[in-house]
Amino acid sequence: MAAAVAQALQDRSTLVVEAGTGVGKTFAYLVPLLLSGCKALVSTATKSLQDQLFLRDLPRLKAALGVPLKLALLKGRGSYLCPHRLDQARQSAELPDRFALRTLARVETWAIATRTGDLAEIDGLDDRSPVIPLVTSTRDNCLGSECPRLTECHVLRARRDALAADVVVINHHLFFADLALRDSGVAELLPAVEAVVFDEAHQLTDAGLQFLGQQLAVAACLDLARDVLASGLQHARGLQPWAECCGTFEAAARALRLACAGELHELRGVVKLRWKERAEAPELLTALDQLVAGAERLSQAVVAVEGTAPDFTRLAERLAAVCSQARRFAAETPDGRVRWIDVSAHSARLVESPLDIREMLSEQRRHAEKAWVFTSATLGDDEALSWFVQSAGLEDAVALRVGSPFDYARQARLWVPTRFPKPNEAGHPLAVGQLAARCASALNGRCFVLTTTLRVLPLIAQAMGEALRATGSRIELLVQGTQPRRSLMQQFGDGVGKVLLGSQSFWEGIDVPGDALQCVLIDKLPFPPPNDPLIEARGRQITLAGGNAFEQQFVSEAAISLKQGGGRLIRTEADRGLLVVCDPRLRQMGYGRRLTAALPPMTAVDSEADALAWLAELSAAHRR
Repeated sequence: MAAAVAQALQDRSTLVVEAGTGVGKTFAYLVPLLLSGCKALVSTATKSLQDQLFLRDLPRLKAALGVPLKLALLKGRGSYLCPHRLDQARQSAELPDRFALRTLARVETWAIATRTGDLAEIDGLDDRSPVIPLVTSTRDNCLGSECPRLTECHVLRARRDALAADVVVINHHLFFADLALRDSGVAELLPAVEAVVFDEAHQLTDAGLQFLGQQLAVAACLDLARDVLASGLQHARGLQPWAECCGTFEAAARALRLACAGELHELRGVVKLRWKERAEAPELLTALDQLVAGAERLSQAVVAVEGTAPDFTRLAERLAAVCSQARRFAAETPDGRVRWIDVSAHSARLVESPLDIREMLSEQRRHAEKAWVFTSATLGDDEALSWFVQSAGLEDAVALRVGSPFDYARQARLWVPTRFPKPNEAGHPLAVGQLAARCASALNGRCFVLTTTLRVLPLIAQAMGEALRATGSRIELLVQGTQPRRSLMQQFGDGVGKVLLGSQSFWEGIDVPGDALQCVLIDKLPFPPPNDPLIEARGRQITLAGGNAFEQQFVSEAAISLKQGGGRLIRTEADRGLLVVCDPRLRQMGYGRRLTAALPPMTAVDSEADALAWLAELSAAHRR
């Protein structure tokens, strides 16, 4: 892999590499990159992976190779403290509880000494804290050159450091956000770099579609109303009826959320609705009209006092953008794009998206001659890596698959229970929970239970808990949604007496090597939801082109997800474990052979007795 990356850097060509677990793909692309001396961008899927690269991997390699390169880390605005917003939060923030007040005090203390302003420096700060949006800026509320604390701006300092660096570590969201909005500094960096590397590239399409589309979010409208009210009372109190105008706009935003939700009540998580389900309802068009009217009235009040403070210029621009987006969604959907509505318990988001990132990536690759490297542990289930290559428009790239060095046949077992309820049968969650309890009892915890949807997670957790209690077991269940992901992983620790139950966010990016995790149980085959509007639109596109949507899309995506979930089990050459897929279709249906082939070559076991005997062997070795 390192040789292939070195060749791509030398030729300024495009390389797509799937590197199995244990290959050491991070070093395989970083070593040739650092030795080449190329000015480069390295993009990862998450901020935590960014920190790992910048704080651990790159410094280690830089020292080992003795290369005098300057490194920089660049994140989005929301990761950096804004001193001006912190000043405002001190004066006018309405915090929901004492925990938020305590968090704000911690941020204030840390702000005095920080050099980078990166909120990741604050130990234990929950990403979901209501304090974070109050002390960070967005493209909408940043005052730019008008800011009174401009000389202390951490975002500008991070961008200056990035422009001066040889290797800059960013993330996928930042890359696409900048191409769409020109707001993160990447657009200034991209023309100057000679190489771009995307790690965890399988997440690239989803990240890109979030920013290449259009959206109108109720939450953003409520934030805007709050910001106008705060600025109005601070800089122009009594000059306009701020409370009344902001209240009208806020009420219109809440009415839009109700129009989007329709008959849906007691929502858990986010529900994705087809555009047609709501677009033809008069309530949605009425709500959009009311939102425009509320935004225009509020804009008039803001423009009338614009000269009193620089905040009002940005607020007027944000209100104009809301009007523009509301009018866009009131019109017909443009060709080649798809719309849907995300609805949750307290918010809603209208989304319009292209079907893929082909056009955007092709345009970027045409702009200048540079090396492009895309890598991940899962990019396809064939030698051509078609699933990823076709979605990203990289048909001209060199494709390389590098298999894992692990001895899966010796280290791991795969069991697919055939006499088992099918996923569409009512008793399936109960059966999964009871089976998971038997596996966990054999190992005294040290298990993951991965579900394909959040909806079944509490059902399986309840069934598992009841089955464990019936046997007097004290195994603790750690369930996604009860605590932040980081806290759940910390509590899982060495896995003894613990089982972690999680949905999609635990299928990848989780690394638990050694004996702490020796059984991964997956509830069913991870086919994409057939009623997802984006999935439907892509399926229609494949069918119109004469392809088979089920084979090319549904089976391909299930294979990728199954590889990701199953990949949690064996993380080092010494690991051993059992993968259980509680879906008889993997053995009974024709496509099951293709999905099984996508998994590492584990030794299959045919019965529960054989599976539990393997777990008993692992448990005995663990006790020794």
